[in-house]
Amino acid sequence: MPIPEKNKPLVITDCDEVLLRMVHHFRAWLKEDHAITMTVSRDFSGALAHDDGRTLEQEEVWELLGGFFDDEMHRQDEVPGAIDAIRTISEHAEVVVLTNLNDERREDRIRQLATFGIDLPVYTNQGPKGPALARIVEERGYDANGKLRPTFFIDDLAVHHNSVAETAPHVICLHFVGEPEVAPHTTCAFTAGHAQARIDNWQQALPWLLERIKEHA
Repeated sequence: MPIPEKNKPLVITDCDEVLLRMVHHFRAWLKEDHAITMTVSRDFSGALAHDDGRTLEQEEVWELLGGFFDDEMHRQDEVPGAIDAIRTISEHAEVVVLTNLNDERREDRIRQLATFGIDLPVYTNQGPKGPALARIVEERGYDANGKLRPTFFIDDLAVHHNSVAETAPHVICLHFVGEPEVAPHTTCAFTAGHAQARIDNWQQALPWLLERIKEHA
């Protein structure tokens, strides 16, 4: 008999650069449609410049990111192995998506994931994810007997692991950066002590997660 969802561990996963590639396609769109070059670095500050050399201000960067998510999400494709991995994890845990998009884009993200055969609850957030994750745990994180379920968090940005470590220290965190262009430039949450592991491909991340889920189930 299948284990009821409420008695399974809870996995809260990011989308961009964990399930779907974003930066690669954002970078290509900037060049094709806006004559803007993006230099991959630790953040977007100073990373975008027009062909005439003028660096974009942060407000301009956010506007372009908004434009990408408004009109170009169809460009995004799977982080290799992500879809099969999430399907496998879903056999052993309840999985939800916590994505940093404006709330009005939640339905767009749901539809986008559905095109890849991913049908999961989606939560939107702005800013560090610790408080949003705490709200998800309050809503979903207890089993049928009122006991706190083992909870796992997957994200590509160290700032969110830091936030989760501060807000919900019981959560087991996996720092995962699925875009090879970005991974070398990403501050490591594992090295900082805010994640239990840093693994950047699903071939290795899936067995690591399944083993941790088995240990805590």
